[in-house]
Amino acid sequence: MAVDPLIELRGVNKYFGRLHVLRDIDLTVDRGEVVVVIGPSGSGKSTLCRAINRLETIQSGSIAVDGKPLPEEGRELARLRADVGMVFQSFNLFAHKTVLENVALAQMKVRKRKREEAETRSRELLDRVGLADQAPKYPAQLSGGQQQRVAIARALAMKPKVMLFDEPTSALDPEMINEVLEVMRQLAREGMTMVVVTHEMGFARSAANRVVFMADGAVVEDRPPEEFFTAPRSERAKDFLSKILKH
Repeated sequence: MAVDPLIELRGVNKYFGRLHVLRDIDLTVDRGEVVVVIGPSGSGKSTLCRAINRLETIQSGSIAVDGKPLPEEGRELARLRADVGMVFQSFNLFAHKTVLENVALAQMKVRKRKREEAETRSRELLDRVGLADQAPKYPAQLSGGQQQRVAIARALAMKPKVMLFDEPTSALDPEMINEVLEVMRQLAREGMTMVVVTHEMGFARSAANRVVFMADGAVVEDRPPEEFFTAPRSERAKDFLSKILKH
């Protein structure tokens, strides 16, 4: 059984109209664990990720973060979202604010830090993602890979208990993907609890404690990466891997 679950999903169902996008999902993520969610397009991966910080509401079942059920709305929900950092496919940075302001803003608004403290922490985090020298620039002056690293720094600035990544590299040019994955690998090494939806199988193999394979809205396999990649149990997983691992 789970040692120290930070995220628990029990019997989670989600519909978009008649489409059943999440089917009886049971998933537990322990503190310090890196869980990578993979599967064909339309299998419910992103919806699952977004349900964990209530960007998508669910029709039945329960989701708890750090032992508490997801709050409905208002201040409690804002607090939850500060504890559950999220990095999207699109970088969602404020175009009219500098990189430093982008990272500092939510710290002041949600965590109520003073500007000076927020900016000091922002500089430390920009340094950590390799962008200390970009602080005064605006997002448009940065490459996609740099913008995504700023987005990671911004999420980390809230000192989240867990980080969710929803296909963080899929909008990037191939040469920028690795700089983002390297920051994520570093976070994994430092013990950050992470749920990562990605198409990057190399990352899944090297950084994950567990690979969760989804198809048609259900969790089909949930196993250590080495086992999953070398000996998938289900036909769906075998089929999926044969298509993506052919070079």
